[in-house]
Amino acid sequence: MSAPEAATPEAATPEVATLADLEAARERIAEQAVVTPLLTSPELSRKLGYRVLLKCENLQRTGSFKFRGAYNALASMTPEQRARGVVAFSSGNHAQGVAAAAEIFEAPATIVMPADAPAIKIANTRSYGAEVQLYDRYREEREAIGERLVEERGCTLVRPFDDPRIIAGQGTCGLEIAEQAAAVKLELDRVLVCCGGGGLTAGIALALEGRSPRTRIYTCEPADFDDTARSLAAGARLANQPGPRSICDALLSAKPGELTFPINARRVTAGLTVTDREVETAMAYAFRRLKLVVEPGGAVCLAALFAGKLEVGASETVCITLSGGNVDPSVLAAALERNPDV
Repeated sequence: MSAPEAATPEAATPEVATLADLEAARERIAEQAVVTPLLTSPELSRKLGYRVLLKCENLQRTGSFKFRGAYNALASMTPEQRARGVVAFSSGNHAQGVAAAAEIFEAPATIVMPADAPAIKIANTRSYGAEVQLYDRYREEREAIGERLVEERGCTLVRPFDDPRIIAGQGTCGLEIAEQAAAVKLELDRVLVCCGGGGLTAGIALALEGRSPRTRIYTCEPADFDDTARSLAAGARLANQPGPRSICDALLSAKPGELTFPINARRVTAGLTVTDREVETAMAYAFRRLKLVVEPGGAVCLAALFAGKLEVGASETVCITLSGGNVDPSVLAAALERNPDV
């Protein structure tokens, strides 16, 4: 099934981040972030019928790409701002990224996390020395809690995606993708990106616009949290309906970002969606055949390829992001049990 083309927004807005910002971010994070591998799997490519490259952000520091943006944000602050502390709200990966960056800078960090976030993400966030405040994601608003803490404590809020420093930091992943592919003389026909609020997508889109402009970009989301796919088709930001749930905890943003969406709307070809069942199949394959631990939200791009959500020619090269690997053992075990033959 072919993906629909996205509509172009009527009015363009000034860029909040540029290629130069991405390059500056790369210099800031170079001593702390991992240059993650861009892997190829001959078996996977044979299975799908075209060349597939895997950008393994599950091997990034803290287990997800979020460390890139978080560290860039804190590195961009003044010493005085860091000394007053930072606040972040996150279901887990941004939480760990901010907590780890704050620990490096010896800055106090308070992280607002949903009470039903994966236990491994809550534990990891606390292990970096951050104070964790839990909330009910179905009854309380994390933004309001974060803003209250900022007002009470005089610290700085580090948003998960709607921040130019975050977008630039995530864009370093896109710079690496373009350069690593070029190093092995491969041209990227398509890049699929795991998408929640759109920060990683926006950063990669900016990077590829400068380094691989012919590459088409697609977002991948859980089926009941397809706000970006619908927004791209409509040319305007649309919210998800409250109520649905998904195992893809990292991708449950209510609405595309105010800063990220204009970037993505002008550069992303279309949005793809996958079911939780399709995600579990991809997780099981990654574990058994690729020897990679990938969390549900990090497996949506692989799931989209497995489920045939995109028509790809045999001569094409497709890169997918594996955006995180922070999965509770019970969730991974359930995926393996339900997919014994993968």
